[in-house]
Amino acid sequence: MSGKATLSVNGQTIELDTVVGSEGEVGIITKPLRGATKAISLDPGFVNTGSCTSDITYIDGENGVLRYRGYAIDELATKSSFLEVCYLLLEGKLPSASEFSDYKEQITRHTLLHEDLKKMFDAFPANAHPMAVCSSVVCALSTYYQNNLDPLNPEHVDLSAKRLVAKLPTIAAFSYKKSRGQALIYPDNELDYAGNLLKMMFAYRTEKYELDEDVAKLVDTLLILHADHEQNCSATTVRVVGSAHANLFASISAGICALWGPRHGGANQSVLEMLQVIADDGADVDKYVALAQDRDSGFRLMGFGHRVYKNYDPRARILGEMVEKVLTKLDINDPLLNIARKLEAHALSDSYFVDRKLYPNVDFYSGIIYRALGIPTNMFTVMFALGRLPGWIAQWKEQLAHGLPIGRPRQIYTGENLRPYVPMSER
Repeated sequence: MSGKATLSVNGQTIELDTVVGSEGEVGIITKPLRGATKAISLDPGFVNTGSCTSDITYIDGENGVLRYRGYAIDELATKSSFLEVCYLLLEGKLPSASEFSDYKEQITRHTLLHEDLKKMFDAFPANAHPMAVCSSVVCALSTYYQNNLDPLNPEHVDLSAKRLVAKLPTIAAFSYKKSRGQALIYPDNELDYAGNLLKMMFAYRTEKYELDEDVAKLVDTLLILHADHEQNCSATTVRVVGSAHANLFASISAGICALWGPRHGGANQSVLEMLQVIADDGADVDKYVALAQDRDSGFRLMGFGHRVYKNYDPRARILGEMVEKVLTKLDINDPLLNIARKLEAHALSDSYFVDRKLYPNVDFYSGIIYRALGIPTNMFTVMFALGRLPGWIAQWKEQLAHGLPIGRPRQIYTGENLRPYVPMSER
């Protein structure tokens, strides 16, 4: 179903087509605007501009809805596995038992890195941020698979996607081990996706590693919750880079760099930093809740409310139910986690927060969980990237399948008018 929108510019009226999505969203197709009127739409940050149509992820921020390929996030998080969600996002459907078994086997076969690539980790300083290492190594993967990089060849794309899903946990774990000055741990093909990641991060060559299945399930759930989130900054980055027909490794490397920005993927790290500020000031939660309500204080509670969700973040609701169970199981007694619990209680009961729908979001809980699991703060965004990977790949594949033009926004020029050139001797 579609209709028309009428727009008047400088006394000229034109009709623009509209498109209606499967959930009733309406978009105005502005492509003819410049040709007909010499005007363009100006939307800084593209916050009200649709760059594409997509059948991957649906978000209804007003009602707290998130779905992948039509499946509710709570069902996927509680009934599915991350690898199954990867298949769903990349193939457009949930796999049958035989399809999933085959997919899992193929992912398992690609977890190793080329031995020469391991030398790249030694080239980074010991204190290199893991996101810098991950983005660099992911881009470098393209040098090892130069015969399978054609973005217009479905077989090349499928193989590159499987390699990325398989190898990014290994890259992430190696970057972590490098930062700790510890020996690298190779993938264990007997473990599932999350369990293998945890072993590569936390095992030592001198000791037998005992995997906690509940912790592995929690990490798997976190990856599912982050798997895609529509046209966010990093997904848009991946799409724009891919629109130039850059290979998948290069495009995903760019997405990792975008996610590294503190305004995008650094929110859960900001939560922990905020909790530390409160702890250093005597852990007076009531004081900081009052400061958060004072517009002139300059203090902002991190991890509360969401730019997209004007209701409860559905991902936070799932994590909130899991946090206490895991913390109790692990017998965690961390001052920052105690502060977080008090902030959560305020947010769920204080009328100031409830009326403004400033509920704890997914970043609030994920930061708490990662800290409880012993994952250092500089690895939080890497964990985010691991989860977001299948969404990025799905977005990259979709924009190519739709044959979209290369990303090239317009601008409104506000600089100097034509000026005469003055020779240097006369300036």
